[in-house]
Amino acid sequence: MTAKKNTRRSAGLLLFRTGAEHGLEVLIGHMGGPFWEGREQAAWSVPKGEYAPDEEPRAAARREFEEEFGHPAPDGEWLPLGEARQPSGKTVTVWALRADIDPASAVPGTFTMEWPRGSGVVREFPEMDRFAWCTPQVAADRLVKGQRVFVERLRARLTGGGG
Repeated sequence: MTAKKNTRRSAGLLLFRTGAEHGLEVLIGHMGGPFWEGREQAAWSVPKGEYAPDEEPRAAARREFEEEFGHPAPDGEWLPLGEARQPSGKTVTVWALRADIDPASAVPGTFTMEWPRGSGVVREFPEMDRFAWCTPQVAADRLVKGQRVFVERLRARLTGGGG
């Protein structure tokens, strides 16, 4: 299947860990900037970002993880979770990677925007202002709607219910 040239695409990396105490947990980030401030429900994301048509999606996922988390992606086996079209029309491709890192060690990248809009004042905001390990149930509430499918795909893969 060939994608349209004007289709926006993003790639991301969903870290996960498993353990007797909590079971499956995924690492997600709260989106930074004034629009997301004070919101929890549907205000979190898999570390991801857009890439150009000539960039390899996996390379983009690695780059975006490092930009948003502030450290290189851990080593390990990348498990493909496929792609999903978002309500915005963007197509997101995600891989899962088993790793256990400290969310407090994040040093998020930043972006600039005029804020308040129309003020002429340009401010800098973190791309993601915090990260947290979440159970799939908590992640389902926190993640933006179009990304919840990746947690479900990961659960199915880990329980033998899907490839």
